[in-house]
Amino acid sequence: MEDLDVLLQAARMAEGGEEFALATVVWRQPPSSGQTGSRAIITASGEVHGWIGGACAEPSVLRIAREVIEQRSARLLLLGSTEQFGDAVPDGMTVVPISCQSEGALEVFVEPVLPTPHLVIVGRSPMARTLADLGLALGWRTDLRDAAQFTASEVGAGSMVVVATQGHGDEDSIEAALAAAPAFLGLVASKKRGQAVLGYLADRGVPANQLERVRVPAGLDLGGTTHREIAVAILAELVQLRASGALAVEREIPAPRATAIDPVCGMSVDVRPDAPHHEYAGQTYHFCSAGCRSTFAKEPSGFVEGAARC
Repeated sequence: MEDLDVLLQAARMAEGGEEFALATVVWRQPPSSGQTGSRAIITASGEVHGWIGGACAEPSVLRIAREVIEQRSARLLLLGSTEQFGDAVPDGMTVVPISCQSEGALEVFVEPVLPTPHLVIVGRSPMARTLADLGLALGWRTDLRDAAQFTASEVGAGSMVVVATQGHGDEDSIEAALAAAPAFLGLVASKKRGQAVLGYLADRGVPANQLERVRVPAGLDLGGTTHREIAVAILAELVQLRASGALAVEREIPAPRATAIDPVCGMSVDVRPDAPHHEYAGQTYHFCSAGCRSTFAKEPSGFVEGAARC
């Protein structure tokens, strides 16, 4: 993929609710195959879209990218042999040894990309339209739906749903949204009206633990009465909850892959059936590349004894 294609796909994935890491080569030392400005998308499952470097660089960046996604914290990597950099590595930079064959080096910035917030507003009142405009102004993916058109299929686990139907299908809209278990579900109504809606749904058999998730009335109590002020109060509550982490969705991070140390170059490598490996003295050794495997196979005892001494 070309660099622009990577960025366009990253935008589509973020808008579609996917979480991933974006790796960018910010410096290179020849003859590294990675080029300054090269980019790649790395998913939690280890899929790579784009190009950041060859057989030595890519596995190392993949492992760090998984940590970046899990911790939601960016990392700046310096990939090369430790002898190349000595004491010149700035604080906060992670040095990842890649000492096989090439004397090149790379500096790679790996950042987490969070899904674009998804706001679904059910209703066509002036307040609903104002809230939709505010959501769009924040860069959120915003959908405005009539109650008759709204279905649970439009809602994901990370969605924020605001029902503002003003008595025209409140119950059906709330019940449909609850079926999708969104991160936030609020009803624009007075406390009295909200209690009536939730009581009706309880009589219809909606479990109490689901009804407890409905915030009514939606929005911070800012004391405003106009529809614009109500929209601001609702948006303020959503921003506050997102900033505090209260709307975080439990993520499924795939289990870490098994790793081993390449006895030739010292790199940490993924243990996979299709990766370079060699059997010696009843033990399987794994390598970052065919070159390291070939070097090991010529005199395995030297590498095994050297590792034992260490």
